[in-house]
Amino acid sequence: MRAIEAKTFSGYGGLRQTELPKPQSAKDRVLVRVTAAGVTPLEYTVLSGGHPRAKAPLVLGNEGAGVIEDAGDSGLAVGSRVMFTGPYGVGENGAWQGWLLVRPEHLALVPDAIDDVVAASLPVAYLTAQVTLTLAGFKPGMMVLAPGIGGSVGNATYQLARAQGAGKVISTAGSAAKAAKARELGFEDVVDLSVEGLAEGARRITAGTGVGAQSPTAIATAWRDVIPLIVSGSVKPIVERVYPFGEAGEALRHLIEDRPFGKVVLAG
Repeated sequence: MRAIEAKTFSGYGGLRQTELPKPQSAKDRVLVRVTAAGVTPLEYTVLSGGHPRAKAPLVLGNEGAGVIEDAGDSGLAVGSRVMFTGPYGVGENGAWQGWLLVRPEHLALVPDAIDDVVAASLPVAYLTAQVTLTLAGFKPGMMVLAPGIGGSVGNATYQLARAQGAGKVISTAGSAAKAAKARELGFEDVVDLSVEGLAEGARRITAGTGVGAQSPTAIATAWRDVIPLIVSGSVKPIVERVYPFGEAGEALRHLIEDRPFGKVVLAG
């Protein structure tokens, strides 16, 4: 079978198209005829010799899609369309080949509405994004920062959060061209880092969501939660420097230019 193998981990030049034996069926694995495979930053890391578990020669490809040819003991139906990710292309040969033995727990069935190319692009980005949102305790109405709108994980996080009811999703683009492309595709609230900083852009986008925009009840509730924590010592505000009121200009310069760790305060 055809395979794209890294003979050495020496950058792009280490990749070679070669012929390898087709994997033999195994009871604890599902034999998948690979129809499409994703390309992720992980492959570059491996090719650069930057992954400690990867050993050459190695067929790369951490994610893919295909059709079950032999289901082993999995109980899955032969002929089913599936997508997958796992240790493939790192600790063992990956998806950049004609057939691959995949662990059943790494497979997900592909709905008819999703074609193979799209299916092969989903596992790494969308699983990473959803797991991250879950671990972060995401709930509808929350604001989400999903940097890198042009990157697969950033884009997936943006879309998943928006689809699941985020109050607002903010992302970033590294160039005017990417920012324009994002707007063209309907991605709003993207900070173009070539013209403004993330903090500046976030402030612009979230104007109206600060403390001043909250109801008195919300403010009272927030104080009720915060003050006991300060009193008990569980929360310790950091004041880096105190200036006299007459030195307010210098205090502001210090805050902006020196970027201290902690608050700058005027007193006395």
